[in-house]
Amino acid sequence: DYVFVTCYSDARDLKNLKRHLICVDRHNGNIAWSKTFSSDATEVRGPTFGTGHGYASHTPVSDGERIYVLFGSSGVRAFDMKGKELWRQAVGSENAAMCGSAASPILYKDLLIVTAGAESESIRALDKKTGEELWKAEGSSLSRCYCTPTIVKNAAGIDELVISVPYEVWGLNIQNGKLRWYAETNVDTNSCPSLVTQDDIVYVIGGRGGGRAAIRAGGKDDVTNSHVLWSTRGGSYVPSPILHRGHLYWVNDRGIVNCVDAKTGEEVTKKRIEGQFYASAVLVGDRLYLVSRFGGTFVLSATPELNELARNRLTDDSDFSASPAVSDGQFILRSDRFLYCIQAE
Repeated sequence: DYVFVTCYSDARDLKNLKRHLICVDRHNGNIAWSKTFSSDATEVRGPTFGTGHGYASHTPVSDGERIYVLFGSSGVRAFDMKGKELWRQAVGSENAAMCGSAASPILYKDLLIVTAGAESESIRALDKKTGEELWKAEGSSLSRCYCTPTIVKNAAGIDELVISVPYEVWGLNIQNGKLRWYAETNVDTNSCPSLVTQDDIVYVIGGRGGGRAAIRAGGKDDVTNSHVLWSTRGGSYVPSPILHRGHLYWVNDRGIVNCVDAKTGEEVTKKRIEGQFYASAVLVGDRLYLVSRFGGTFVLSATPELNELARNRLTDDSDFSASPAVSDGQFILRSDRFLYCIQAE
């Protein structure tokens, strides 16, 4: 019944930066409650091209009883459904990443998994009820990682935590954070898109130059030769992919829509649409919805033909860089200024 969003204000002077968690009634759009927090640590940002996503890029995650939010160098906070703060936990304030912080926390059983790449070049597991740190895995490659981690079950039936970093995919023991295996990829410079999985196969795209690969989960140490099913150039720098009926689909930040055969990695279709894209595609039925930053939403068939079915525009010139959410026939869309709920009559 509620939509949770994060945002920020007073960013001109980072000493006064404030972050907000807002709970919106999804039935009428009224704000049910909101919380405002001053920064516990001063954020640092690199060149101007690294400021585009702001200071509240992390999507909250909820188990229906609590809401968990990563606020960069100000750490992780947990709230009940009425907005009462239950605990907070620091995850570092090193500001190691030149483009800020972006990866979202995920839940696994009683664990809250947090990628604190910008904050401390680490991944951490917290007790979701208390915030106690249960393990921490460190690696310098995480300073260039903006990727939300994913859970995959390997062929032995064991759940593994997988994440993309520049030039590699890592498979971690989710119980203690130890590295089980890694595989080399062509994801260069930065890793932004999230991984997608099917059965025990992990699909990765990303990098400024661009790379893509399919990797079978499991194994030990370097599994590049044994577990990489295919690997080639060409990917997406920011938006994450969709896996649907044997094909991978994504739009890159320059408006190139790709359809790739998931078995071989070979390109099936490439199509240009107008606009710049930071939001990831969402799949609804047999349609792909691609939200551009300033040019509206494109609706394409989720087939290799990529037929354009519609293009929807709002009378709104704000920045739509966030991926939309879909629930119960409603399309929840946010910009840097507004929140929309769209539903067919």
